[in-house]
Amino acid sequence: MEFSKEDFLKREVRHLGLDDVRGIAGLVDQFGETAFQARNLSRAAKIYDHMLRDPDCSVILCLAGSLFSAGLKKLVYEMINADMVDAIVSTGALIVDQDFFEALGFRHYMGTPHVDDNVLRELHIDRIYDTYIDEDDLRICDETIGIIADSLQPRPYSSQEFIYEMGHYLNANARNPESVVLAAYKKDVPIFVPAFSDCSAGFGLVWHQWNREGKPHVTIDSVKDFLDLTRVKLLSKETGILMIGGGVPKNFTQDIVVCAEVLGYDLPMHKYAVQITVADERDGGLSGSTLKEASSWGKVDQSNEQMVYCEATIGMPLVVGYAWGKGASKGRKPREFAKQLRTKPMKI
Repeated sequence: MEFSKEDFLKREVRHLGLDDVRGIAGLVDQFGETAFQARNLSRAAKIYDHMLRDPDCSVILCLAGSLFSAGLKKLVYEMINADMVDAIVSTGALIVDQDFFEALGFRHYMGTPHVDDNVLRELHIDRIYDTYIDEDDLRICDETIGIIADSLQPRPYSSQEFIYEMGHYLNANARNPESVVLAAYKKDVPIFVPAFSDCSAGFGLVWHQWNREGKPHVTIDSVKDFLDLTRVKLLSKETGILMIGGGVPKNFTQDIVVCAEVLGYDLPMHKYAVQITVADERDGGLSGSTLKEASSWGKVDQSNEQMVYCEATIGMPLVVGYAWGKGASKGRKPREFAKQLRTKPMKI
């Protein structure tokens, strides 16, 4: 039997929004009277609520895993617009291959893991567990990153600076305005991707440098990312981190407390910390390491931390929906850290 792309790319993934999860606050409160991960999730939701209500606290959202292809993009987009997050640290796939990709007018589709992947390969369809992406559309995303790089002054850029330019491009060219990159550009919420080349952006930047051989070209300065995220800590009285998944975004964000100390500043540890993960701590890996362990490194205060061992597409809407339903962000002032990073002197 022969298949076509249309046989697989039929049902688009529908993104959850804040209005979809507004009414779950009572359920999450009730979770606090139960046990196991339900109780942990209830406490985590309350900690996130406290972060938003604390006038001194800047909230850093860490994202890892294929969250946007799974339907959580709109949730983060609306969190930015509702001033529920002040900075984002993410993997590259989420920001480029999934969000920027959809902003260009492309989509993710519902699929199944029970499929012949050789057939998908022949049809140029990529699979992320039970979702599909058109590989030909992804190549256009790669090329667009190269086009943006070609338009910029050839010099080193942090990922945060380059993603700001991606937002600038979308401001004039987006076919789908419900974009995390575009919303962050408009609200001056900085997005950091420490491993920026490890995604569709990497292909576009390689294409850019290949075609400018022997000429000045754009490069990515990951050290400036570390410095600028540390400056976010320096510009904040207190910080709270909401971590979805683990990996590089988690470690990068926790490390800024230590980095500030290396630079000679005696700053408090992250006052609040929540992590939603399915990783196990017993292999010694960072993704599953507990927040109590992070306290031994001087990164996270133990008073308001909570691990939740739960898959992100279940746990994140419940935690965020709780704070939204309780009205925690009402009247909260935006920090506009991206603007501050552009305009304020480096040394405070």
